[in-house]
Amino acid sequence: MSYSSLGLRMGSLGLLYSICFGWLLGVCLCGDPFVNFELDYSFITASPLGVPQQVIAINGKFPGPVINITTNYNVVVNVKNKLDENLLVTWSGIQMRRSSWQDGVLGTNCPIAPKWNWTYQFQVKDQIGSFFYYPSLNMQRASGGFGSFIVTNRNVIPIPFNMPDGDIVIMIGDWYTRNHTDLRKALDGGKELGMPDGVLINGKGPYKYNSSVPDGIEHETINVDPGKTYRIRVHNVGVSTSLNFRIQNHNLILAETEGYYTSQQNYTSLDIHVGQSYSFLVTMDQNASSDYYIVASARFVNETVWQRVTGVAVLHYSNSKGKASGPLPDPPNDFYDKSYSLNQAMSVRQNVSASGARPNPQGSFHYGSINVTDFYVLRSLPPSTINGKQRASYNGISFVNPDTPIRLADVYNVKGAYKLDFPSKPLNKTPITDRSVINATYKGFIEIILQNNDTVVQTFHLDGYSFFVVGMGYDEWTENNRGSYNKWDAISRSTVQVFSGGWTAVLVSLDNVGVWNLRTENLDRWYLGQETYMRIINPEDSSNKTENPPPDNVLFCGALSHLQKPQKSASASTLHVQSHLYVVLLLGFSTLVSMLR
Repeated sequence: MSYSSLGLRMGSLGLLYSICFGWLLGVCLCGDPFVNFELDYSFITASPLGVPQQVIAINGKFPGPVINITTNYNVVVNVKNKLDENLLVTWSGIQMRRSSWQDGVLGTNCPIAPKWNWTYQFQVKDQIGSFFYYPSLNMQRASGGFGSFIVTNRNVIPIPFNMPDGDIVIMIGDWYTRNHTDLRKALDGGKELGMPDGVLINGKGPYKYNSSVPDGIEHETINVDPGKTYRIRVHNVGVSTSLNFRIQNHNLILAETEGYYTSQQNYTSLDIHVGQSYSFLVTMDQNASSDYYIVASARFVNETVWQRVTGVAVLHYSNSKGKASGPLPDPPNDFYDKSYSLNQAMSVRQNVSASGARPNPQGSFHYGSINVTDFYVLRSLPPSTINGKQRASYNGISFVNPDTPIRLADVYNVKGAYKLDFPSKPLNKTPITDRSVINATYKGFIEIILQNNDTVVQTFHLDGYSFFVVGMGYDEWTENNRGSYNKWDAISRSTVQVFSGGWTAVLVSLDNVGVWNLRTENLDRWYLGQETYMRIINPEDSSNKTENPPPDNVLFCGALSHLQKPQKSASASTLHVQSHLYVVLLLGFSTLVSMLR
């Protein structure tokens, strides 16, 4: 069974369709549909690399289920924490328009305590594409707890390619046989994590392609039919390793990345960095004399030493005549050409004529002609010792999460929870720990330079937004580099690589009010403090038009702990945000059903 068959489908989970019953009330109330999901987080024992270990399962499965919904749907997810530690779930790339309360990181949410549950509710407003969800606290993603999150187009919006014959999810990532608590202890002790023990594909270890792979490891098999074209969505959910993805003898036509359709280019392989998502169109046009390898192998390391850090799955044609055998398809041969992967990254461009979530073309937002209002340089360095502990930083500040979430502190007038003094450029002083946050301007248009002076490739992620990736290069960024920016069809996405010793430039239009996490997706650096938040407030909004109020089921912690009531049952935190519309729709639906009987 492939991972794609594990999806949570709307029909089986109680979709409440929008209805219109103006003939009853004298008005017409048409709302977007609601769809409900239950995600139970718990520990199970699994042996993906042949060694029994504790992993984080969702509804008893590892990886977790695919959540598959449609543009503009209202998503209600009840998360039950059956772990023995705090939990938050974040929805990487989902913009949470007007509602950073649902973002699932410590700067915006109090954690879900063990044996508690909490219900997220958010709308996937004007979004399409391939994303994933995962636990955001304390390196937990290194033990699992992740799943794919797919947003499909509404039927009235055409897609810029023929409808594929099937949809397949492939989750790749480096993996340690030590669980996340052991990895945390290593980092807390001032150590590096070291080389991973392998790469998993959909939670399974490598196919035994040669004698270096131990016996008894279960591998993933993707079943396909000859002549058909599939949309294959690939997510790198790993800890810190960039991976090269390839399918033996098959072309990968890039179609979309993190919510935006791309110009359709052919690749034999593509580097996918930690936290990134891509979808490809792949036609099964090879002969079926044997199965084919699907490979995800480590990049930007000594690949001879890191040979075990290779994931191998099997692409199986329904009329295949034999097993996959022989050597794996080669990775890019660019040991002496460090520009290869950078040029490949900049070849990923937006399809400016295609419709995205709306009927207007993606290129109708002419970002290249907008004046920049604010400018930031975020520099990362190798971890260093701060107050006797190993820490990582942006601009010399290693972030410490506030005891009271930032926007909650605003609403309840908690003083001193954080500082609005994050520096716009690197500070020439000894790194410190602090709770410094970017004080951004609503409706501003900002340029961010990500300067990676660390020794490893990093990925940068911004919650609540997508940004235009207008430039990349090596060495120190200078103003002269602006002359090389792509001001016409740069890809818009939420997670971008920054090569070691290099820079990446992005442009962001700040139209989403809230508090949004800005971080590295490399779990070790994130855990050590390489993050901050961007606080964006509309001072003219006194009626919650640009930002939702705190949800009725908001959790309290820190200085507001005294406001938190104990949960009495597993459903105690059922969400009531936007309850008026929900109840009206429900009553109208019930009335309509009764009248039709």
